[in-house]
Amino acid sequence: MNPIGIISMQYNRPFVAADFAQFDRWKAAGYDFAELLVPEPGELDLAATRRALADAGLGVVLAARVNLDRNLTSDEPAKRQAGQDYLRYCAETAQALGASVVGGPLYGNPLVFAGRAPHVVSESLRQSRVDWTVEGLKIGAEAAARCGIKFGVEPLNRFETDVLNTTRQGVALMEMVQHPSVGLVLDTFHMNMEDDDICTALREGAAHMIHFQANENHRGYLGTGHIDWNPVVRTLAEIGYTGTISLEPFRRRDERIGIPFAQWKPPAKDEQEELAAACGFLKSLITLNGGRK
Repeated sequence: MNPIGIISMQYNRPFVAADFAQFDRWKAAGYDFAELLVPEPGELDLAATRRALADAGLGVVLAARVNLDRNLTSDEPAKRQAGQDYLRYCAETAQALGASVVGGPLYGNPLVFAGRAPHVVSESLRQSRVDWTVEGLKIGAEAAARCGIKFGVEPLNRFETDVLNTTRQGVALMEMVQHPSVGLVLDTFHMNMEDDDICTALREGAAHMIHFQANENHRGYLGTGHIDWNPVVRTLAEIGYTGTISLEPFRRRDERIGIPFAQWKPPAKDEQEELAAACGFLKSLITLNGGRK
């Protein structure tokens, strides 16, 4: 069965040593690994974090945190260099923590979370962004190979980046990079908005997918939105995907007018029951569909 994980941001951001007790709770809820944000220097003791994960019986996947100052697609060379340096740092951090995958929008150029709106760019700048992304990922791939890890590039929806939005774009980028240490992370929250059909997109990206994020259309707990999970999980079985699957339930139950849903907030109550139910829901579907072709 695919290993199932939960992102640490569901509980706290930043996730620090004081939060390590959550590892045992996630394990008790049925999870196999934690998806941690790549810690900034000094944020976590890497050796202590690795021990805490092992003591809880959890594996780990990392999610990169890019910004406009470490941005492979910046038109400022210093910021592109910072983006390349960050990928090296991510690879070394993953190696220290025992993670095999670092995923996320590694190309950079965040939109709403960087306080900037999308705008039309010239064809020359568009092509330069592609070239810079390919160059940066190839450099990062060499660091990944040295550290024995893989980078997973994640397409995001149109409001979060103006570089990579669809699975087809992700596949096209993989064909340009052509490195075994670089693959795709596919996330149903974004796919639901940007891909024509989630299952078709999974088939198109199958050869490159190294991590999968199972998220509802509204970022709620699995099974509470409108995504039809049975065919999605069946498609994962049909394409032979045996890798990691993480859940990222960010949205809370506070639906008062004026509450920003895009803003991450810590839980207002103990959500152990919901966490266990979401994990059990996914594992039951994997068991149900795992033998179907």
